[in-house]
Amino acid sequence: MALHACFNTFFCLFFIYRFTSADTYLAAVYEHAVKLPSVQDRPVSQEEALSAMNLNLNVLEDAVKQAAKKGAQIIVTPEDGIYGWSFNREAIFPYLENIPDPDINWTPCTEPDRFGRAPVQVRLSCIAKTNSIYVAANVGDIKPCNATDPKCPKDGRYQYNTDVVFASDGKLVARYHKYNLFLGESQFDQPAEPEFVTFNTTFGTFGIFTCFDVLFYNPAVHLVDHLQVDSVLFPTAWMNLLPHLTAIEFHSAWAMGMGVNFLAANTHNTTMNMTGSGIYAPDKARAYHYDAETDNGHLLIAELDIHPKLSPHYTAVNWSLYAAGLDTVSEDNAVFNGTIFQDVYTFITLNEAQENISVCQKDLCCHLSYSMKEKQEDELYALGAFDGLHTVEGQYYLQVCTLVKCKNPDLKTCGEPVENASTEFEKFSLSGRFGTKYVFPEVLLSGVHLAPGEFEVLNDGRLRSESGTSKPVLSVTLFGRWYEKDQVVTWIV
Repeated sequence: MALHACFNTFFCLFFIYRFTSADTYLAAVYEHAVKLPSVQDRPVSQEEALSAMNLNLNVLEDAVKQAAKKGAQIIVTPEDGIYGWSFNREAIFPYLENIPDPDINWTPCTEPDRFGRAPVQVRLSCIAKTNSIYVAANVGDIKPCNATDPKCPKDGRYQYNTDVVFASDGKLVARYHKYNLFLGESQFDQPAEPEFVTFNTTFGTFGIFTCFDVLFYNPAVHLVDHLQVDSVLFPTAWMNLLPHLTAIEFHSAWAMGMGVNFLAANTHNTTMNMTGSGIYAPDKARAYHYDAETDNGHLLIAELDIHPKLSPHYTAVNWSLYAAGLDTVSEDNAVFNGTIFQDVYTFITLNEAQENISVCQKDLCCHLSYSMKEKQEDELYALGAFDGLHTVEGQYYLQVCTLVKCKNPDLKTCGEPVENASTEFEKFSLSGRFGTKYVFPEVLLSGVHLAPGEFEVLNDGRLRSESGTSKPVLSVTLFGRWYEKDQVVTWIV
């Protein structure tokens, strides 16, 4: 009996220490296979809409319970995770609720009727409160307006794609209206100005934004540069695009490039190529999930540093320092053009098993030093550079240095999506002379896998692997964003 009591006391003390450490916290994200409503092209009754949403809320509640039982202190669920997508403006209306400003100090679970009909907010609040965990979810907000507002829509209301966060006591602590709407989100309105939403917890300061926002300065970069958030909550409905914009690839790179924790919860729909969620730290992915085969949701839980920039793993980077001291070594007549996401890159092929090569476009020069275990005759790799304004599905200025596997030995296929490779690299080092300080380092391996702990970014801007990777390489990329050159995007500092 005494031994049993001693063991229980030891276990309790260990548990308390483990989950109330001053240095770390446990985060969770849930990739959700959304149950889509049977009717999305016309309005239904509010009762029918709520019934459809409850089907998804039932699944999300189970995920929250699982995460809380395993000690998670916060969980993120996906964009469109409660009602789906592909609505028109009228059809989404019965799914919306008035979401008040969190400053009003409201706990929907204990005051369900304070702001009128709000069954989704009440349920989310009670889920958070019952399980003593912070819950981030994506819902729809509605705000009436009238003719005194010159921008008021004709139907007399603003409709916003909205993220909400409920604290572990059920209180509403954050509300964010998505600013950068993706093509096809005509059911929602863009806020007049970008919102910079943060909230404080005992385990750090959090910011929140949604999906397409991550490609722009506001609000994403502003939250890190000027409001010094430690962690970002990121509900998303991300459609993967190789070679540079798969969810796990770009989101892990954003965490590394910005020096923050990044909790990304994606919707799961293989028909629309939506998968890829993760819990990312500045040094590496702590947990990730990519599944293009099944229709199953997936829960991730991982430990993160509360203040990642104070971690010994964090390194501030001067992205051009190393490359600025290098000369270009490739012959101009060896370069050729190829296309990635309709951007025209300047490429040069990797012709040897080991060499140093360079390629330039405009003011950007990219340098690669590499060694292959064995050069495969049926596989072709190329080093590419792009320095220009991307204008497809959004407008944003890029500077990109990338090593890519071509689809086949035909030069015309360099830059096309590829999911598998067999060439193994013993080492590689990629750098570039960037005009921007915002660069996101990506390494993607065969089968669409990340390479956590298998590469490093040095403070002089080199993305380097000295001992190779566990799988053959699909792409190695320094993805730079030059926000000041986006031209039409509002840039608040």
